[in-house]
Amino acid sequence: MSQDVIKVTEQLVMPILQDLNAELVDVVFEKEGKNWFLRVFIDKENGIDIEECGIVSEKLSEKLDEEDPVESPYFLDVSSPGAERPLKKKEDFEKYVGEYVYMKLYEPVEGEKEFEGTLRSFHDEVAEVEIRIKTRRKTLEVPFNKIAKARLAVTFN
Repeated sequence: MSQDVIKVTEQLVMPILQDLNAELVDVVFEKEGKNWFLRVFIDKENGIDIEECGIVSEKLSEKLDEEDPVESPYFLDVSSPGAERPLKKKEDFEKYVGEYVYMKLYEPVEGEKEFEGTLRSFHDEVAEVEIRIKTRRKTLEVPFNKIAKARLAVTFN
């Protein structure tokens, strides 16, 4: 059911986002306590503001009411992805080369399964990430299909 809700939500929100020249970052349908939340993360070139989130929320809510893909009561939350934006698509990795990222892999690459580092490049479906282990630097070549989860990471230098 969860994947169906996500898929329908993605299809319904795309035309709304095109009108605002915004992009869909992620859709999450999850249960917290006894409540269900449908979270839609959106962004655009110079950032998304609260008014634009409100517009998308209002229009998407109407579409969801018409389609009715969710069987149980839920809360709709439309927001910016924030500083730790998820990286889902190959285009995300290309766009954020040079940024500090967190990655969790399905299986280890050179003994590493979860790490933070600088995304040095993304080409031929391989992310090159420079990580630091104590005082030395190491570059990992991570195939896109081994990445379980990735997001921008905040550093405090």
